[in-house]
Amino acid sequence: MNIAEQVVVITGGSRGLGKAVVQAFAREGAKVIVNYYKSAEQAEELVRSIGKEKAVAIQADIRSEEDVKRMFEEGKRFFGKPITTIVNNALVNFSFNGDARKDLETIGWQDFQCQFEGSVKATLNTLQAARKDMESLQFGRIITIGTNLFQNPVVPYHEYNTSKAALLGLTRNIAKELGAYGITANMVSGGLLHKTDASAATPDAVFDIIKASTPLQQVTTPEDVADAILFFASPWSRAVTGQNLIVDGGLVMN
Repeated sequence: MNIAEQVVVITGGSRGLGKAVVQAFAREGAKVIVNYYKSAEQAEELVRSIGKEKAVAIQADIRSEEDVKRMFEEGKRFFGKPITTIVNNALVNFSFNGDARKDLETIGWQDFQCQFEGSVKATLNTLQAARKDMESLQFGRIITIGTNLFQNPVVPYHEYNTSKAALLGLTRNIAKELGAYGITANMVSGGLLHKTDASAATPDAVFDIIKASTPLQQVTTPEDVADAILFFASPWSRAVTGQNLIVDGGLVMN
């Protein structure tokens, strides 16, 4: 199925990487559902910039099974056809601030649980909301957002890095179980992105270090990652599933 025929849910789609992903899919002609939790004004402005015939903003807490089901039902009614593609992007209660991170002495299980709910639980919720329609269509694209930090934890954000490693495990299990229905599941792992709300607390000196130590001599942008996500939604990736694509300018090679 071409991207222009797809209906895409982007969780956390009003800001940062999510916004870039929404814009990338809209550019290619897809119908997009901009999920947001609290950023209603930003989500609605993004929809207006795209066009209300091609996009809709829907509030939902991705950690809530009921909210997610409602979002998918509303999106299906709005566009008159089922969701084909999910980009699990939303980041819950986390900032990339190395100075303020909790170390192994101060971190608690509740910190891990928060990130697991925002990544693993949220992905399970969106998958379960879309699975029946995807199976009926014999087509589905599940794209999760990871991080190069669980490959190379240069900054040990313990709860965040661990939750993304677990999310890769879930992504691969989804790929195995649902491949027979034409559903693929892949992860795209960016590096520290320049510059989003989540990385706003990161000092400029850190970005300078990344730029100097990266083969492409540049810091990855949300737009760079968004275009890689398009690949996994496109017909070009039809034989690819269960993979983790690192998009960080070559900083981490795997």
